[in-house]
Amino acid sequence: MKNTGCILQQVFLQCSQMNFGETSVRVREASGGQIFTGIKKDLKTTDDLSIFYTPGIAEPCRRIAADKSLAKKLTIKKNMVAVISDGSAVLGLGNIGPEAALPVMEGKSMLFKQFGGVDAVPIVLDTQDIDEIIETVVRIAPTFGGINLEDIAAPRCFEIERQLVERLDIPVFHDDQHGTAMVVLAALQNALRIVKKPKEDIRVTFSGAGAAGIAIAKLLQEWGVVNITMVDSRGIIACERPQLHGEKKCFCVHQEGDLSVAMKEADVFIGVSKKDLLTPDMIRSMASDPIIFAMANPDPEILPHLAHESGAAIVATGRSDFPNQINNVLIFPGFFRGLLDGGITKITTQMMLKASTALAKLVPDPTADRIIPSALDPGVADAIAQAVKS
Repeated sequence: MKNTGCILQQVFLQCSQMNFGETSVRVREASGGQIFTGIKKDLKTTDDLSIFYTPGIAEPCRRIAADKSLAKKLTIKKNMVAVISDGSAVLGLGNIGPEAALPVMEGKSMLFKQFGGVDAVPIVLDTQDIDEIIETVVRIAPTFGGINLEDIAAPRCFEIERQLVERLDIPVFHDDQHGTAMVVLAALQNALRIVKKPKEDIRVTFSGAGAAGIAIAKLLQEWGVVNITMVDSRGIIACERPQLHGEKKCFCVHQEGDLSVAMKEADVFIGVSKKDLLTPDMIRSMASDPIIFAMANPDPEILPHLAHESGAAIVATGRSDFPNQINNVLIFPGFFRGLLDGGITKITTQMMLKASTALAKLVPDPTADRIIPSALDPGVADAIAQAVKS
């Protein structure tokens, strides 16, 4: 383990010296962003114009007016997703506003197309009012076959998603919640295979009880994990704490203390919080063969080499420059591909469990350095799409 830690430390130091941020800015400045619109048919003749615009365009209009469902066959709605944010919880940067959130929504749209063949439009909203967000999305929904909510802070994101699911007849997906949860579950399935621990017996400690943390915990419960302790900025979420909102209240425990208390004898750490919160001593206090998922971005709760040196059996982060990257791109392109192709209007927990298992099975012989596929592995999106439709 010490040799692995040294190698990973060298990799991290090398990567930290590479100015990825400035390179990204230069590329964006030159190209004006990451995506652009395109057309499926070149317009070269007057016949082309008459078919694809007036007068030919009138016929699909008439048909859709008589039957709105035909919009899913005769327009971009068939393959189009809106990637929507209010800029209130962007990456690890926080509440930076709609304009500053736009690069992430562009990047998400690029990944939809590259990995799932899904057309996506980035939309940032100049409001953080729950009702205004809901009404805006409802009003623009006729254009789209699905809604992907992104980087909206908790607890508002829960209510926004709930109401949109009720009001719309297209799938609504909050990737920060459900995409993250599915990838974490897939990684955990394979990690537990390696350390040979049954899901019913493990103790899982969370650092972070926002949108991602709550969604991961819910999906782990549905899968069969029983013992979960969640820690937020105020410490362990104790049932005795006053003014617990509904989502956190579901995971309260009769225990008080900070993260160091919650880590004692835990089998799994799942971090969706801030860098450097997890210490080597905390890992040493865990049960045998501890599993560490330190997913804070851009800097994890603990660096992999430190976690390994402290006794961690398996370490995963959200970064592509370390082994075992837990990245939502493994799920959302294929998940929406399956939703759109299957004509699915509501997302279910069963779909998410199937998608997680399908992702885990793409690594038939997991090792400590490979518990999850790469986003660049062929067949990932197709496997997820098939699981969603099945």
